[in-house]
Amino acid sequence: MRIRKSESPFRGLGFHLSLQKNFLMSVVFYDNNVRSGLKNKRKLSVFIDVIISKYMKNVKTAELSVVFCTDAFLLEMNNNFLDHDTFTDIITFDLSESRNAVDSEIYISVERVKENAKLYHTTYQEELHRVIFHGVLHLCGFKDKKEKDRKIMRENEDYCLEHYKKELAK
Repeated sequence: MRIRKSESPFRGLGFHLSLQKNFLMSVVFYDNNVRSGLKNKRKLSVFIDVIISKYMKNVKTAELSVVFCTDAFLLEMNNNFLDHDTFTDIITFDLSESRNAVDSEIYISVERVKENAKLYHTTYQEELHRVIFHGVLHLCGFKDKKEKDRKIMRENEDYCLEHYKKELAK
C-alpha cells in the first residue's frame, strides 16, 4: 500500500477536520522505567487517529498502547516473541481480531531512539515521532523487509513527520 504525495489524506486538511465519522480511537502512552519526554500527547493522539482512519478505511475502532522502555526490556521481548537476539528501536504487535478494529501494542526503546537521533543528526523528539509513525504505518499495512518497501515506509514516515510538524506549529 502506498499513497502518493498528491493523494495524501493530509493534503489541504487540518488533521482535526479529517477524521472519519463514527471512528473511535484510544491512544495511551506509558513510560516503563524510562522517561520518554514525549510532548504534545493529545495532538499526537489525534494525528495517529488520522493516520489510521485514512489508511485503513474499514476500521471503526482502534486501541493503541505505546510503551516506552529500555533497550534491555525490548531485547528481552525481541528474544521471547520474535526469536531475534538483536537490539531494535521498535516492536509493533498487532493484536487485532477483525478488520474493523485495531488493537495494538507498540514498544519503543528510548535508548535506541536517542542513539539513532545522534546517528542520523536529528533531534530526539523528531526521531521519537518517526519511530511512533513507523509503528502506526506497520499497523496500516506498510512493510519494511525489502529495500523497495523500506523506501516506501521512509517516504510515508517523512510525510507524516512533515505534516505533524505543521500541525504543531499552528
